[in-house]
Amino acid sequence: MKIVTIKKLLVAGATVVLMSGCQSTGSKTGDSALIGAGAGAVAGQLIGGNTGATLGGAVIGGALGAAYGDSQENK
Repeated sequence: MKIVTIKKLLVAGATVVLMSGCQSTGSKTGDSALIGAGAGAVAGQLIGGNTGATLGGAVIGGALGAAYGDSQENK
């Protein structure tokens, strides 16, 4: 099992926040999908440590983010 250090988590989190702050699609669904994909990609890389895990994390995070954004947009 791979041990993830606090430093790696902080760097990954800061990267996601900085990257998502520069991009906006104009809708909550799109913005949430971008943030979710970025966070999922970072989490996938930290957990799996390979390209497949990174891509899987991005897909899952993007889908969950889009679903959340859509639910917030349709309130």
